[in-house]
Amino acid sequence: MSKSKNKVASYAIIGFGNIGQALAKAFARKGIEVSVATTRDPESFASAAAAIGPTIIPTTLAEAVKADVIFLAVRFESHPDVARALPTWQGKTIVDVTNAYGVSPEELGGQPSSRVIAQAFTGGKLVKGFNHLVAAVLEQDPAVHGGRRVVFLAGDNNDATAEIGALAENLGFSPVKLGGLSEGGLLVQARGNSWGQLIFNDLVKFD
Repeated sequence: MSKSKNKVASYAIIGFGNIGQALAKAFARKGIEVSVATTRDPESFASAAAAIGPTIIPTTLAEAVKADVIFLAVRFESHPDVARALPTWQGKTIVDVTNAYGVSPEELGGQPSSRVIAQAFTGGKLVKGFNHLVAAVLEQDPAVHGGRRVVFLAGDNNDATAEIGALAENLGFSPVKLGGLSEGGLLVQARGNSWGQLIFNDLVKFD
């Protein structure tokens, strides 16, 4: 699916647990269409999707991965199953919403968890984001007392980070860019039994 300048990007959320549903609510609030998929049959979560809104489209994993921008909202351990859905992720932006809490630094080869995921999604551009808030906060309207709730973004590809920053603004959030995955990304990553310094910080930005 090539993305020309005038084509509107297509979006998908893989994973429809608490975080996946919180993201879907953000899209529904703005009337933006998004596909949602799990490894299960779409029928099994169709009613939950319908309850969120008409722009939330339950589909299969094979269909969902055709989108231009894919939110990875599965358990960290499940990311290889999603990565195998396509031979190459060229031209796609993956938003890593996972948290590798309980996964030892040794299992990650001493790398940030997002870099491990980036390696699995060959050819794709990875942005770490939307993962530092708990689902109950993420699903709320990001307009707070005249300000906008902050989401942190980190990535090694500036174009992809800018693209997700623009999407975050469209969804009503205030994106704050933290830099690359190995620097800023570590502020919003879990490792072993510790959390990055910015995780769970619910911040609101006033323009």
